[in-house]
Amino acid sequence: MRRGLVLAGAGLAIMVVGGSAVLLSGGDAPQAAQAVQASPAPGDPLTADEIRRAGEIATAPSRAHMAAGRVELLYVERDDDKAQDDERRAEAYLYDYAEDAVIVRTVDLSDAKIVEESKGKGVQPPPSKREETRAAELLLADPKLGKGVRRSYAKAAGRELKSAADLSLRGLIFTQPAGACHAHRCVRLFVRLPDGKFLDTSRIVIDLSAKKIHTLEW
Repeated sequence: MRRGLVLAGAGLAIMVVGGSAVLLSGGDAPQAAQAVQASPAPGDPLTADEIRRAGEIATAPSRAHMAAGRVELLYVERDDDKAQDDERRAEAYLYDYAEDAVIVRTVDLSDAKIVEESKGKGVQPPPSKREETRAAELLLADPKLGKGVRRSYAKAAGRELKSAADLSLRGLIFTQPAGACHAHRCVRLFVRLPDGKFLDTSRIVIDLSAKKIHTLEW
């Protein structure tokens, strides 16, 4: 990623871009800096704006299913394999819970369109933040387990738990050779309390496809 260094002085600014120093007047520094900022090169990482735009383009055909909770956008990354030298492409990974399949859509950022799509089963990318929150909501909705989480949180924080958004969460995909989590989207959730301790959730698996809680036996 190309970077520029701005040294602000009393009415003057010096910008170092690509090894060359450009003297700018103080009042024009922000505008000039924005004008000379280079666009991302084909090999540069995706910018935050490109990630946002790629996500919007990739999810456009699935908006209704996303609103119904059937499809989730997992993440967006640069397409390293199919892009030409002068192209900026991204790959968006989505999960279809109804079919338990991963959808990969390749987005051409210059033309703002999906240029390729594939769908497959048996692959489980890491959970998104939204999936972690959804797993925590299912955990809190469980009559027994949810009560235990709320009790532990109140003890650690000195206040009642308002929602799953208050929890510090980390989710990991759980798979098994047989059983529901052989094909379903299942998550093991690690919950850190405000006092730094972790809840004992080692035996709990949240099935996002079936919206159920499984307790492991050992």
